[in-house]
Amino acid sequence: MLIGVPLETAQGETRVAVTPETAKKLKAQGHTVKVQSGAGVAASAPDEAYAAVGAEICDRATAFGCELVLKVRSPDAEELALMKPGTALVGMLNPFDKPGLQALASAGLTAFALEAAPRTTRAQSMDVLSSQANIGGYKAVMMAADKYQRLFPMLMTAAGTIKAARVVILGVGVAGLQAIATAKRLGAVIEASDVRPSVKEQVESLGAKFIEVPYETAEEKEAAEGVGGYARPMPQSWLDRQKVEVAKRVAQADIVISTALIPGRAAPVLVTEDMVKAMKPGSVIVDMAAGRGADGVGGNCPLTEAGQTVKKHGVTIIGETNLPALVAADSSSLYARNVLDFLKLVVTKEGALHVPADDDIVLACLMAQGGELKKN
Repeated sequence: MLIGVPLETAQGETRVAVTPETAKKLKAQGHTVKVQSGAGVAASAPDEAYAAVGAEICDRATAFGCELVLKVRSPDAEELALMKPGTALVGMLNPFDKPGLQALASAGLTAFALEAAPRTTRAQSMDVLSSQANIGGYKAVMMAADKYQRLFPMLMTAAGTIKAARVVILGVGVAGLQAIATAKRLGAVIEASDVRPSVKEQVESLGAKFIEVPYETAEEKEAAEGVGGYARPMPQSWLDRQKVEVAKRVAQADIVISTALIPGRAAPVLVTEDMVKAMKPGSVIVDMAAGRGADGVGGNCPLTEAGQTVKKHGVTIIGETNLPALVAADSSSLYARNVLDFLKLVVTKEGALHVPADDDIVLACLMAQGGELKKN
């Protein structure tokens, strides 16, 4: 099969869908891999590295003109115009962007959105959300440490003792767990909050304290369990009690890292302006939901500004919207392996595209085929 790897053009996007490592494996499987010149440069993969493993360096039109196009982000209108009807597209295509998916269907593409893969054991190796959230959780802590004007660990020196930083993690999914682990390695004292009681053991196993909010009704308990590994919207009664508990911890915190997202919905507000006002001067918030708030700008904190680092009420608020892109080499490495594993499900040994009608992973990811939108 002829596989094209274009240069990502979305603002701030530095990742690439195929690395020299995975290009070599695709080549060994008998595929021809055409990489747009410069596609991997921002991810520390120069053209020479691809050429050394047998990939062909090409221009933009050639990469998009291949039978199978592998991308990180969904193509824009100009890129779609370069793709022929019948082309297969694999990438993070945003399953909740119906106009964007309709554009892919109208272009006659067979499109697979990897974010839609079910969170099952068999799909773990192609779970792009987890692989990228892991990177994001790590980077969030490193950015907080950079902006925080004190040290994370407790230090005892001849000049006196420096207290350990207090870190509060809001949302304990993959990103939150990695943030806990990273902050712990740096020596912080950590507390974490999540609507799912099942994560308490994971939080404590990493050396953090779980902020518990009791459930008072069956409805609250049912919502707290979540669906498919994701949190569900909680009843207002529970949210009100959680807000009180979280507000107490946030007021004492030096660092707050919020990671809470609900697929297909606006990010919940977890850190209000009043909470920010109660924080100590010099504290730092890293809002990993930046740009996903109800207004499309904020995130878990309404004071967040997407893509910006701002100071409000003496608190630094980091609103970076694409943390994995700031660690492009490793993010691309993990993402490219996710893509490679997914291709095993849709590309035959003979090198032809095949969409199995009985594969739950493939069907979950299939967004468009034969000019039709497969997801409503």
